Amino acid sequence: MTTTEHRERPDLGSVSEALHAVESNVRSVVEGKPEVVRLAVIALLAEGHLLIEDVPGVGKTLLARALARSIDCSVARVQFTPDLLPSDVTGVTVYSPDTGEFEFRPGPVFANIVLGDEINRAGPKTQSALLESMEERTVTVDGVTHELARPFMVIATQNPIELEGTYPLPEAQRDRFLMRISIGYPHHDDELAILRTHGGDDRLTTLRPVTDAAAIAAASRAIQTVRVTEPLERYLVAVCRATRSHPDVELGASPRASLALLRASRAAAAIDGRDHVVPDDVKALARQVLPHRLILRPEAELAGHDPLRVVEDVLDGLPAPTG
Repeated sequence: MTTTEHRERPDLGSVSEALHAVESNVRSVVEGKPEVVRLAVIALLAEGHLLIEDVPGVGKTLLARALARSIDCSVARVQFTPDLLPSDVTGVTVYSPDTGEFEFRPGPVFANIVLGDEINRAGPKTQSALLESMEERTVTVDGVTHELARPFMVIATQNPIELEGTYPLPEAQRDRFLMRISIGYPHHDDELAILRTHGGDDRLTTLRPVTDAAAIAAASRAIQTVRVTEPLERYLVAVCRATRSHPDVELGASPRASLALLRASRAAAAIDGRDHVVPDDVKALARQVLPHRLILRPEAELAGHDPLRVVEDVLDGLPAPTG
């Protein structure tokens, strides 16, 4: 590496410091779930989208709002309902009597962070309106393509228990989410802390940003310099390919899943202040990045098998590179 290249190399230490500040800020509100908060910050740094799936009342929306408030950027919230139209999300072109021309009025998807509450309550047509924006970072309305700002992140929540009046997310849309996470019920002491923290004033209203959109965008570009050795690249690809040949799986992880796992692993390394990915990064994040992308065979579902178990089987059966 030349001296010039060395000077131009981003400072991953400052990236780690900034992301730890975001993590600490969110953890001051979301009690007892440090690993969940860490995964949310990894998704943010990797420029991925986050699907939070859990029962009501465990803090799904709180986590999403706390992450959004920790960054000085534009934030929009969309409450998904059956009567929500695609234009309510993406925007609409309207005629302006003042100018005599048609003008585009952007929808909430043009924010840096979009909070989508109960995304599975919207119809398939409205859900599909998010596909282009989540993958291409653009929105096309009336034949005109509009660029979205960076960073751009969709944080969506859904309740897996209450299925009345909901529409399952199509496979193509689930694949656009970098990871799907669950929060789970808190431990006894953590639930006591929640009572003491949130039983009075709303702590979320006093949460202040600790970084801004430009810093997050720069940090996302910086993780491209995190090194991944060839043996580790081969291991990552082998993990994704092994899901396709697993006897319980009808549709395995796609190449998009491989790219998502690579980005998430680089983000995890950068947050830890490392300039290289290690096998433990891949193994830990495969459990979050891959399961929601797998479609099991009907007989496997009837037998009570689940996609996470498939990923565990794959990781147990493949030796990780050493050295």
